[in-house]
Order: sequence, then C-alpha cells, then structure tokens
Amino acid sequence: MIEQIELRQLEDKCIQEQAPTCAAACPIHVDARAVMAEVSRGDFTAALKVLKKTLPFPGIIGRVCPHPCQAVCKRIEAGEAISIRALERACADFGEPVEKPRSLPNRGKRAAIVGGGLCGLTAAFDLARKGYGVVIYEAGDHLGGSLWNFSEKELPRHILHSELALVEQVGAQARLNTPVHDDGLAGLRSEFDVVYLAIGAGSETFDLALNEQGRIQVDPVTFATRQDGIFAGGSLLRSAAEHSPIQSISDGRRAAISMDRYLQKVSLTASRINEGAYATRLYTDTQGIAPLAAVRMDNPAEGYTRAEAIQEAQRCLQCECMECVKVCEYLQHYGRYPRKYVREIYNNLSIVKGERKSNQFINSCSLCGLCGEVCPTDLNMAEVNKHARQVMVAQKRMPPSAHDFALRDMQFSNGDRFALARNRPGAAKSDYVFFPGCQLAGSSPEYVERVYGYLQDKLGDVGLMLRCCGAPAEWAGRTDLVQSALVDFKAQYQELGSPQLVLACSSCYQVFKTHLPDTKIISLWTLFDEHGLPRSEIRNPQSAIVSVHDPCATRYESHIQDSARNILRRLGYQIEELPLSRERTECCSYGGLMWLANRELAQAVVERRIAESQADYVTYCAVCRDFFAARGKRTLHLLDLIYSQDPDGRATRPSPGYSERHENRARLKRKLLKDVWGEDMDGPSTFEAIQLVIADDVRARLEQRLILVEDIQRVIEFAERTGSKLLDRETSHWLAHYRPNAVTYWVDYTRQGDAFVVHNGYSHRMQVVEDARA
Repeated sequence: MIEQIELRQLEDKCIQEQAPTCAAACPIHVDARAVMAEVSRGDFTAALKVLKKTLPFPGIIGRVCPHPCQAVCKRIEAGEAISIRALERACADFGEPVEKPRSLPNRGKRAAIVGGGLCGLTAAFDLARKGYGVVIYEAGDHLGGSLWNFSEKELPRHILHSELALVEQVGAQARLNTPVHDDGLAGLRSEFDVVYLAIGAGSETFDLALNEQGRIQVDPVTFATRQDGIFAGGSLLRSAAEHSPIQSISDGRRAAISMDRYLQKVSLTASRINEGAYATRLYTDTQGIAPLAAVRMDNPAEGYTRAEAIQEAQRCLQCECMECVKVCEYLQHYGRYPRKYVREIYNNLSIVKGERKSNQFINSCSLCGLCGEVCPTDLNMAEVNKHARQVMVAQKRMPPSAHDFALRDMQFSNGDRFALARNRPGAAKSDYVFFPGCQLAGSSPEYVERVYGYLQDKLGDVGLMLRCCGAPAEWAGRTDLVQSALVDFKAQYQELGSPQLVLACSSCYQVFKTHLPDTKIISLWTLFDEHGLPRSEIRNPQSAIVSVHDPCATRYESHIQDSARNILRRLGYQIEELPLSRERTECCSYGGLMWLANRELAQAVVERRIAESQADYVTYCAVCRDFFAARGKRTLHLLDLIYSQDPDGRATRPSPGYSERHENRARLKRKLLKDVWGEDMDGPSTFEAIQLVIADDVRARLEQRLILVEDIQRVIEFAERTGSKLLDRETSHWLAHYRPNAVTYWVDYTRQGDAFVVHNGYSHRMQVVEDARA
C-alpha cells in the first residue's frame, strides 16, 4: 500500500502544477500565462478578471512595473520575451469594467496603516476586503506616494486617481496630512488592534529595536517587529535599490497576511513558502519551437491596439511540462498528468467498500517506463502502476478478467505441451542454453530451430529451454506466479549445468536480469554481432532504408540496440532512426498487458507508433512485429532478414492468432524432440482429437473474444461425452457450455460427419450451477 508520506513524495515529483517562470519571478505571482491565454482569444475582459485576482491596481502596474517576469520569459529561448507589461496595460485599457471588489462583513477589529504609498495601500486594500476597519495615515495631501514621481506620459493622472480610489471603495479610510511621529505610535497601538508601518524613503523613523545597519529589526517572512502588534515594510524593510512598484505591492500583501493571522491568533509563519519571487521547478522544453520576434506597436505611447495585443499574446508558449504526456498515448488517453494520476491510484487502493473506478486505468499502463525516462524529475508511472497491481492482487481486489487470458497463456507455455529443457544430444551438461521465449516460438517457430542449429555450430554444447519467463505474471502483479515460474526455471537450469543463457526476447532478458541477477545472460543479437551471421552478410545490395523499433524492454540495454543496428548494416540496410528510439523507445502495447486491459487504447498506441515513419520497420521482438503488421505496417523481425529468402513477403505476413500461437509452440516442441533428440511426445489429449470446421468470420470473432480453438474443443468434447447440451429446434444447432478454469465458454455448433462446425462462441465469468432438483 502507498503510504501518505510516499504519496506526497510522488506527487511532489510531478512539476506540472509548478508556476511558470513569469509567475514565479513576479513578487505577487500574477498568472501571466492565464492572462495571455485570454488575450490571445481576444477576451480582454476575462483577462482583466484574471489579472485582478492578484493585482489590485492593473492600470498603474501595466504602465510602471519593471516587469521582472519578462526577463525570465521562456520565449526568449525562441525569439523575444512576451511583452507582458504592455499586455497587462491592454487588459486595463480594453477590458470591460469588472465587478467592484466586495468586502467581508465587519469583523470588529481595526488596523492602522502608516503610509499611503503602494505598499500601505495594498495592505489597506487586502485588510479592508477581509472585513477589518482600516485607517490610512498619510503625511502628504494625497495617496500614492512615489507614484506621483512618474510623468503624466508614463502614468496618466486619471488612471492614478481612478485606481487609488479603489482603496476607499472597499471601506478603508484615508487621513491625509496626518503624519505619525514616534511619540504617536503608542497612541496608534492603543487605538488599533494592529499597526503597519509602510513609510517611504526619508520618512520619519521610529524608536524601535534596530539592527547593525541601523534599520528596524523586521522579520523578513512575517514583517513583524520586536513590538507586539506592529509590523513594518517600505523603507524600513528594504533599501532604495530593492524598491519597485510591484515589490511594494508584494510587501503590502505579505504584511496584510501576517496582520490577518495575528488578529486571528494563528501562526504567522505556517505555509508561507514561495511568497515573493522564487525559482520555479517547472520544466518547459523549447526545442523545435520556431523563433518569433515581439509584435511592434504602431504607437508606443498609446500602447498595443487590440489586434496587436492579440497577436503578441499568441506568441505565449503557455508554459507547462507534460513531457511524459507528450510521448505517452496512455497518459494522454486519460486526460490528466502524473500528479493527478498518483492521487487517483492512492484513492483507488484505499477504498474499502464501494466501486474502484481506476482499475482499468491502473491495468492499462504498458509499464514500459518511457514516462520516467523523459520526466525531468524521474517520476515513473510504470513503477507506481506495477506496485498498485501487486497491492490489488494482495487485497484480492484485482478483477480476474484483467489478466486471466495472459496468465493462462503463460500456464500453457510452462505446461507439458511446450515446456522443454534438454542438453545437446549426448552432452551431460551445457555451456550455453538457448531460451527463445514463448512469443518467438508462437510467432515464428521455424526460426527457433534455425537459431538453435546456428548456436550449436558456433558455440558447441548448447542446450535448449522452451518455456515462458514469467513476464505476464510480473505485469499482472502476480508475484506468486513469477516466483513459481522462476523456481521451476532455476531447477531445470541447474540440471543443465547452470550454463550461460542466450536470450532472443527482450522481456525475458529483463526478467532474468532483475530476478536472477546471478544467472549469466547474453542477448542473441550480441552473439550474432560478435560471431557473424549464418550466411553471407550482404543481402540487400540496394541499401534499402529501414527504421528500427527497439522493444521497450531494451530501453537501457544500449549494447543490444547497437548489436541490432550493426547486424542491419552488415546486411546492407540504411537506418532511419524513429523520433523516439533507443532509451526513449515506445511500447507496442503488449508490455504490461495493455492489449488485454484496454484494446481501444492499445490500438491507438500501435497506430501512433507505426505512423512515425514511412520506411519499413525492423524490430527484434516477435510481438512488436506481429502487432504492427496486424495494423497494416510493413514490419520485419530481424530474423526475417537473417534467414528468410523472401523478406519482402515476410514484411506483410499476417500476425498468427492466439490459437495458432499455441499450436505453433506445441508443434515446435514435438518436432524438436523428434528431429534433435529422437523422442516422441505422448499422444494428444482427448479434447485435441475433436475436429473443428470454423469459417473465417467466426474465427475472427473468436479471436476478438480471446477464445482459443482448444477452448472450443474442450466444450464440445465435454458436451458430447456427457450429453450436457441443448438443442435449438429452430436452427438445429447444439448449444453447450463448459468451465475448464475461471471462465465459462459457450459454443453454438452442429455435427458434420466426424467433425463439428462452430457457428459461434462466447465466454463469461458467471458460473452456471445445475439445480439437482430439476
């Protein structure tokens, strides 16, 4: 189970919700990204509403802000920075008047603000809106402080008057020409519940505790002084070089937060990270983005026109990370990003009663790890989903239907009809043992024979092991079945003398590397690369171009990837790398049993991958080849190029069905036993003697429903042997069911001489119970 602390750590790894650089660099964190999005759509009123969520005086700041946001704008990496300040001004100029800010009911507490500059006005504005009685003491005859030092051209006076009036509109009172001297501070403190000193440079100083620089000692986080209930900002906190209009607003807001907390008698310091400007962790990749210069104003004094502002805002990159979502069809399919997914998975595992709505999401991941490879913080959803599956299994809450078919396929491969472990004829032990894996044997059994012969010629005493490594159980979260498979493997492996294991399958390579690290393993492709190919190596004098699809299980096996490419070059092929290859390769949808859990998604994954290049694909995984070929992509297995006399024909070879894969494995074992070791297998099971006639459309339907020929044979054999069947008098078809394992199969059939014609079949998990009283 994922613990709360682990959940927090995983969530924190996902940086998608981190602020963009512009917002982080802004002392009050204006959501410039959202403002740009609204302006780019021409909705200046909506943009102004966004702006006013954090900025009380947009008309002023849009003209005089030093715009620290622009200095860090990611657009600089592809052109010029977005003119954020000018666009904020455009929002104030073109946005329709928004609803006046509302204040909460009076709280019965009073706050005094000493100083009517931006710092004090912001604190007054925020506190008045929270329902406090606020009085501003200003020594001069007007509010605004140093804002009046800007020229009329820079900051028109009607803008200044209009926006400063907002402070009084929310209920704050201004007492002009009312300086507060040191001897008056005690009087303020007795009259008001809290006081904020927001005086400007050159103003009166107060007899408060000073630091070594002669400044009032102010806490840099809370702005609290040593005197209870008195807070300080302005020139009492910062030097003239640190002052700016936007910094003054930030200081005023932070002081208001502290004063509000003080009045509510809660912690002044809790949860105050990232106040003011800070460095964001958000990563945004700008590679490949076309450079664009800033839109120039026809009349700079008047600012952007509507059309100019829209065009400039459209240059905004709308910074986000989403690196994993960009490359993963699975993450895209569910419309969110890892931080959300991690929380969803945690909640799904925590449910005691009720529906677990995220089961399919958890089971649809291919567990390929591409997300972790591209993530700037190494958050790997494959690890999270794999752990979640194991927890679901342990809790007995994993739906049996999710992985049952793959587990039964694994059971078949490790059963008597396929499993085999032999030394070379006449040898007491093996120096090497060839482990082709169940999928190559199911897809192209003839290559297993030829590779085994090649290895004996090159390496001498080479044994053979036919079975499944346990990868389907690993993906299904069935650690018990993984260990069981590995225990059986290890016993047979030791009987062969613990030789070096030659692996043709990338998934097998990872299973043995992870779970049996002491086992000596080597890739078949490394051996081909080192020892040469079976025939003269140049097969392609035209130097055709192919694209290599690296199986996702080889993501970090660069030596295997190199060997595959070396073999292709020896064969005379040129290689056109796919956009995502090697350590960033994509899954074919077989990994993690995605193809079982979510067929629609699996199809989209395949379609996405095969559309990345017009060239023929070459891969060194049997399932990758078959999945791509099944969707019409010309795809070759590397062994097709090594052994086939007709690689062009092999590129379009149909993918064998699930029943055919079983038959291929069983036939391969029977043939090898006879041809290599001179042995005959035991006769077929009773159900295997059932002869079937299945039309192509019916066979396709059964494939789609994951019903094997042997499942049909078992049902009919049981029905004919026991008489447990029903006759449909309208069609004269027999209908029978049988439950050989966790699934009940139904078959609609008729007899035709010694054979049986299958008209339809389906399966479900409901168990049919006969009533003995009937």
